[in-house]
Amino acid sequence: MNDLPYLAGYPAELLDRVRGLIARGELAQWIAARYPERHTVQTDRALYDYVNALRQRYLRNTSPLSKVCYDAAMHPVRGTLGSNAFVSRVQGARLKRRNEIRIATLFREAPPEGLRMVVVHELAHLKEKDHDKAFYQLCCHMEPAYHQLEFDMRVWLTARELSVA
Repeated sequence: MNDLPYLAGYPAELLDRVRGLIARGELAQWIAARYPERHTVQTDRALYDYVNALRQRYLRNTSPLSKVCYDAAMHPVRGTLGSNAFVSRVQGARLKRRNEIRIATLFREAPPEGLRMVVVHELAHLKEKDHDKAFYQLCCHMEPAYHQLEFDMRVWLTARELSVA
């Protein structure tokens, strides 16, 4: 069993650093010092406005979002941090498409950078469905520090999980 499920796939050197912080009991303090603030996007309406503002800035030509919300059913190890749903249905002679973004409720407690990273990831799926080179280039276009933020949020999730256990 992997002792660091959120960090699977990262180089052994980074994992050893994280394990060292855990062994010394310093992981929570390290991540808290790096990201001391909590964001203010607490309601589904505020989340919709936040996501839509980013979509308008970077992805104007994508179809509008019909729903953006926090989802308490999402768990980062069992499932995902966020999800996109593309629902198409026939309405008369037209095909109606709805885009929905759901973000795990635990991100209400996250630093602003963590929420931004997850939102950027989900917005990138509006243009790029697969996690390929073009997808990550789009993520980095919207958030230049995307890869660092993704790693840090995985460390934040690890620290959070250890404090609950």
